[in-house]
Amino acid sequence: MTANLKAIGCQVLMGILGGLIALPATAWTDKPVRILVPAPAGGTMDVIARMLADQLAADVGQPMIIDNRPGAGGGIAIQAMRSAPADGLTLMVTASNVLTEIPHVMKTSFDPLKDVRPIGIIARSSLVMVGAPNVPAKDFQSFVSYAKKNHGNLSYASYSTGTISHYAGMILNQKLGLDLQHVPFQGSPPALAQVMGGQIPLMFDGIATSRNLIAAGKLQPYAVATKSRLSQLPDVPTLTELGYPELNFSNWLGVVVSSAVPTDVQEKIHNAVRNVANNPKFRGRMFATGFESAEDWSQQQLIQSVKNDFERNATIVKQFGIQLN
Repeated sequence: MTANLKAIGCQVLMGILGGLIALPATAWTDKPVRILVPAPAGGTMDVIARMLADQLAADVGQPMIIDNRPGAGGGIAIQAMRSAPADGLTLMVTASNVLTEIPHVMKTSFDPLKDVRPIGIIARSSLVMVGAPNVPAKDFQSFVSYAKKNHGNLSYASYSTGTISHYAGMILNQKLGLDLQHVPFQGSPPALAQVMGGQIPLMFDGIATSRNLIAAGKLQPYAVATKSRLSQLPDVPTLTELGYPELNFSNWLGVVVSSAVPTDVQEKIHNAVRNVANNPKFRGRMFATGFESAEDWSQQQLIQSVKNDFERNATIVKQFGIQLN
């Protein structure tokens, strides 16, 4: 009898161990995972989210279900994330501006530093200063001279009021004594259309949307708003090189969860996302899409980065008197 019980116990234990061993090393769950996206299907953020979902599904061994929830500056998706059970089965793929820019210029129902936890960064898009093809200036210094000769008569586009695309133009005005008038748009594509058409001479845009247009000669690049040159545009100088280190702006794309998710689960998800971000094939897909590779940050480094960007942007909004919508 005792021998039989021992044998049965061993079989049960081996079955449990076998099941555990069968789980992929990156798995934090044995159930399907929902990935919220605060943008419509087909947009850049949605495309990146689906690339991430494909790789996570392969690594974790569970389905990753995309759930697009656009609207309210990311607030609708974040509310859905916060309303879900805090079990790590609901993630959100977002651009960092949802946490670091939008809350300063739009009333939101969440505190980005308390209600949301950044988990992992998968790609980065830095700003590039681009000019219309009909602008006679062919480099940064030439554009500055051109703008000063046409003081008060030129403008710059942004992809929305209160975004880094807007901030960069204001700081450029301040540091160089220019008077470029701000013209905001609802998103990058309509703004770029006006710049390419020559109606607006300048814009600070994300490299992911500008890169192919630069390659096609539809935009001319003057500088990148970074401290180091970008692998996407290695011949374009940085604004730091040119003497303007304050013009250092970028957004990352990555994964966030509700702050109610237990820290041990957050760490497991972080490790899974980090594995994807460091996957050479995935990095290649990001580069082909126009994004730079992500920093290999710990979750704490990412949390601190969000806090730093949030506080910097709050200072800019206050300094330039940008109004809350």
